[in-house]
Amino acid sequence: MRAEAQPLLRSVVTTERARAELLAHAPEGVEPGKTLWVGLQLAHQPDWHTYWKNSGDSGLPTQFTWTLPPGVEAGEIAWPIPKKYPIGNLANYGYSGTVLLPVPLTVTPRFKPSLLGGDLEIKLKAQWLICRKECVPEEGEFALKIPARSSTALHTDVFNASFQAQPRPLAGAGTVRIDGSTLKVSVPGLPAEARGKVLGFFPETKEVIETAAPVTQSWDGKVWNAVVPLSLQRSQSPTLMPLVLTLGDKGWRTEAQVVGQWPQVAAVAGVSPALEEALRRNSLNQPASAVSLTFAAALLGALLGGLILNLMPCVFPVLAIKVMGFARHADDRRGHRVSGLAFSAGVVVSFVLLGAILVGLRAAGQQLGWGFQLQSPLVVATLAALFTVIGLNLAGLFEFSAFLPNKLATLESRHPVANSFLSGVLAVVIASPCTAPFMGASLGLAVTLPAPQALLVFAALGLGMTLPYLAAGWIPGVAKLLPRPGPWMATLRQFLAFPMFVTVTWLLWVLGQQSGIDGAASLLVLLVAMSMVIWSLTLIERSRGIFGGISFVVLALLMWHAGQNITAVDARPAAAASGGSWQAWEPGRVEQILATGRPVFVDFTAAWCVTCQYNKKTTLANPAVLADLAAKNVALVRADWTRRDPAITAALDQLGRTGVPLYVLYQNDRPPVVLSEILSVDEVRAAVAPL
Repeated sequence: MRAEAQPLLRSVVTTERARAELLAHAPEGVEPGKTLWVGLQLAHQPDWHTYWKNSGDSGLPTQFTWTLPPGVEAGEIAWPIPKKYPIGNLANYGYSGTVLLPVPLTVTPRFKPSLLGGDLEIKLKAQWLICRKECVPEEGEFALKIPARSSTALHTDVFNASFQAQPRPLAGAGTVRIDGSTLKVSVPGLPAEARGKVLGFFPETKEVIETAAPVTQSWDGKVWNAVVPLSLQRSQSPTLMPLVLTLGDKGWRTEAQVVGQWPQVAAVAGVSPALEEALRRNSLNQPASAVSLTFAAALLGALLGGLILNLMPCVFPVLAIKVMGFARHADDRRGHRVSGLAFSAGVVVSFVLLGAILVGLRAAGQQLGWGFQLQSPLVVATLAALFTVIGLNLAGLFEFSAFLPNKLATLESRHPVANSFLSGVLAVVIASPCTAPFMGASLGLAVTLPAPQALLVFAALGLGMTLPYLAAGWIPGVAKLLPRPGPWMATLRQFLAFPMFVTVTWLLWVLGQQSGIDGAASLLVLLVAMSMVIWSLTLIERSRGIFGGISFVVLALLMWHAGQNITAVDARPAAAASGGSWQAWEPGRVEQILATGRPVFVDFTAAWCVTCQYNKKTTLANPAVLADLAAKNVALVRADWTRRDPAITAALDQLGRTGVPLYVLYQNDRPPVVLSEILSVDEVRAAVAPL
């Protein structure tokens, strides 16, 4: 996530989770041979933390990229002593509250300050991972000018406090002796105030020890001894181990010589062994006939998925409106056919266009998948406004023709083909949050194919969706099943306004997951104001001018003051894992759980995915399913894709999918089991039973 925009030359960046400020400390000015200090001060919101140089079992250390004038060189971060953050059977090292990460700048004789300005201008791009229960990658770009010919000491107290928080070097060198699956650590030379005390232990080399395991400590006179378990996933075999020992807010550092032979290094942790084996098999070269068969299966799956998409709740409002349109012209066989073809063209063209955008953006390096447009709060708000307008129109509050010039008002009657085409476009817009059976695998393959083949899969998806409408226009037997026109159509039209308003309610809920309660409330107020504008335009003469002017002003003011809440990113986890039995997904979480011997069930979901929510409220909330999962000690992990998350997109790609829902059961030494998009109780119980 990029930090909130600030002025062009800025030293402060603020996000919902932290305030970051670039500070300088040059009490002797900027002169060759002198060292001055700069530092990034991170003020974390409560419960949030960032990471030390060794982040522990997960996380990433804060990283700096400097842009400095010639003759000025940046050193390494002078890391303050960290804290330990236990997380279940894992542990991380980092910082909470307010911390300064200082960096020394060395000024060499090559530095030549400007004769006019005389300032040292430094620029910093910083990247930090900030975590609570969930983790958010953030970054900021900072700039600062330090006067070259005067003292800069405004933040002396802050830098002095940070210097005091640095671990002090110890005179005596420590030793680390390898003893089977443990390390025996000995550190002499600690000050008297530390002797006999229990100390914090922080190795600077990551992926060596079992971070969360207890450290057995003892004192032999002035020598501190400890037995530390080696990590089962150890990936480093250092000959020298820098160690930091802490007591409260004080710390000491030693570089311990490693004695003995390291055990064989574990394979670098990546994906789980089962998933790695499945991916290896998928990557094997296949004969051309197999590839063609796979492509043919993707086309067939997309065709069937598009057909079933008509039964999904997303599409029902447009489906009903289209059926009503057919019924209005029940005796016009040619009109049916032309309308069906135009509607089909609108659907297919829209699917192909959406597919082209998706494939193009992925080719450009973007981590996107099916339904990506609904990860934008602005798109969700726009759709909510569109469906509100359509709902008000269906309810009879206004007619579009009343607001348009005569030439445009008669467009529908003069160009019914264009109207049917646009109805097809609207159907695709509404259908995009849904994933029907057969769609997931087909679209997952589509994005790996060459562009022409990928677009054919998207076209097949659109064609499948249009088959019922083509049948109604071209097969007489189907056309006869349509109801005859009559007064019932006016009642049905008004009734169809309510599914539209239900859709708006759902979109408000989706926005609440993305932008928080303030964003949802702001959108609701704007929709009410927009409805008032539409109502005022239905008035006549003087009333229309008065109320229309007032309502337009109210809408404009509300958009100015409340509009920013809609696109703001909520600081809370998006659709946090509901219920204490579910854990939030993060990179490496599945592998960590599998390492303990437990199977894992992952629910890839999103608030805007109607199919996901249906499965969540039915099958995944079923007492029998939950009892079976608990009986088999299955860990439940929920990967929420409501907001854009490149890590989840990458995980979907590894499983051959581009969207949600996706349900996967992982076991050690077995390929992952992918369940169907519309989840049933029997399917889940059958998958869990053999565990």
